[in-house]
Amino acid sequence: MDGHAGCGKSSTAKALANKLDYIYIDTGAMYRAVTLYLLQHNIPIDNQQEVEKELSNVHLSFAHNPSNGRKEIELNGMIVEEQIRTLNVSSKVSKVSSIPAVRHFLVEQQQAMGKQKGIVMDGRDIGTVVFPDAELKIFMTASAEVRAKRRQLEMEEKGQKVAFEDVLNDLVSRDKEDSSRAESPLKKADDAIEVDTSNCTFEEQLDKVYQLAIDAIQ
Repeated sequence: MDGHAGCGKSSTAKALANKLDYIYIDTGAMYRAVTLYLLQHNIPIDNQQEVEKELSNVHLSFAHNPSNGRKEIELNGMIVEEQIRTLNVSSKVSKVSSIPAVRHFLVEQQQAMGKQKGIVMDGRDIGTVVFPDAELKIFMTASAEVRAKRRQLEMEEKGQKVAFEDVLNDLVSRDKEDSSRAESPLKKADDAIEVDTSNCTFEEQLDKVYQLAIDAIQ
């Protein structure tokens, strides 16, 4: 499942995995965790050689969080789900994701996770690079304004007060960076099914992708 930032990919993919009794893998969280590590250790993200050298010190996994019962991203033994969702990380993650060494590092891990199948994975290049032969590819999108409003509400629910314009500008900037980068740009795979969630409730978009999944399985 690929698509633009803030269109509901992760929430939908997670809920879909639950309905299908599949494993959910949040690849966006993996890129965010690498970004968080670089920021925490003051590694200049414009220096690709420095970033590449640090990757051997980044160890990622998805661990059970006993406080909420969810599987969340773990960076070097620490669950960092809340830290990776800040606007600071969001504003840097597209640039980090465009670094070839970072993409190769994480794509290799993602492909290993998917070898046994029975997974739902979301990101930017899942259908085009990570799993070009996936049984079902979905490309999710929505208007920038709708996505910004959803992201703002999501952040406010976590206690992060941010202005709508700041969130909108961040999303528009990420769209441009994700779609124009040289390494694995965000684009719809030729055989992906597009789902526009601009005018959908969460339940409606989940129903749409669930039916697509059932049709693909059968």
